Amino acid sequence: MKKKMNYLILILTIILMVGCTNVEDTPIPNGGNATQEVTKVDKEAEEAVAAEPKGEEKVAAEPAMEETPTQPNNDLFSGYKRIEVDACDLSGHREPKVVVDVGYGEREYWAFTNEHGQVVRVIADELILQDDNKEPVSSGRYCADEAKVPGVESAVLDEGHVIADSLGGVSNAYNITPQDSTLNRHGDQAYMEDAIRKASGATNFEAIITYPNTESQIPSSYQYTYTLKGNVIVDKFDNVNPDEVNASLGLTDSKPSDSNSSNTKATNPDTKDDLSSVDTNGNGKVTIKEAKAAGYSMPITSDHWLYPYMHDADMDGMVGE
Repeated sequence: MKKKMNYLILILTIILMVGCTNVEDTPIPNGGNATQEVTKVDKEAEEAVAAEPKGEEKVAAEPAMEETPTQPNNDLFSGYKRIEVDACDLSGHREPKVVVDVGYGEREYWAFTNEHGQVVRVIADELILQDDNKEPVSSGRYCADEAKVPGVESAVLDEGHVIADSLGGVSNAYNITPQDSTLNRHGDQAYMEDAIRKASGATNFEAIITYPNTESQIPSSYQYTYTLKGNVIVDKFDNVNPDEVNASLGLTDSKPSDSNSSNTKATNPDTKDDLSSVDTNGNGKVTIKEAKAAGYSMPITSDHWLYPYMHDADMDGMVGE
């Protein structure tokens, strides 16, 4: 019996010891061990928050976004297909709704066609004169001939450059229009080209070309806008023979005259005559009105024999522009 009691006491002692051990190992709420654990966690959290970038530092710490390269501005060519055509392509065919570089070499002169294949606009930031010392030029031409645009077969129409060879223009169909021969060689077109050459080029050039209908490739009129020595020039003229227009307006003498008569100057502007045939009031000066009445087309340029007798208000080498 005593031996059994000893076993019972031993068992109770073991149970008691195990129970005490578990109690000691269990964290005590709000006790010392709990405070230490919480303090350790809070401290780590505070350190993490303190280490987090703030404001501009935070933005700088984030990976930089890779920028997409800016795309070229194609607004100028919007709605048009850009194609390349040889400078001396003699074909008179044009594609509709296209844009073509009609500047020779490195020049950038842009010609635009409408939906009917008509050249309706030609632009250039700068017109650069032909350089026969550096470029393959023969008799003032880049090409032996010009594109055969429908209409140029007429006896009274030239293969007219919108931008002349001398100004750096090519000879394909996108820079050629059928133009009245007199207008092209001696009229407003020729005067404009001569003025640009004498100014050593022009800037902000734009040609607007109008047609009588959607089928013809022969323009009815031209409008040129360009800047010459700081002056904005606008030239508008119809695609007609200027001599015939002047005659219809009574600005020329339609009757044949003797070369020795005092009226020779009016009927043959290329023949120098006595100033009195133009200077009707005899004051030694010639006005624009007097020059026109004598049969001369405007403008009168600095190389013209009448120029010294006229008043060039803006001193640009042209009177009556």
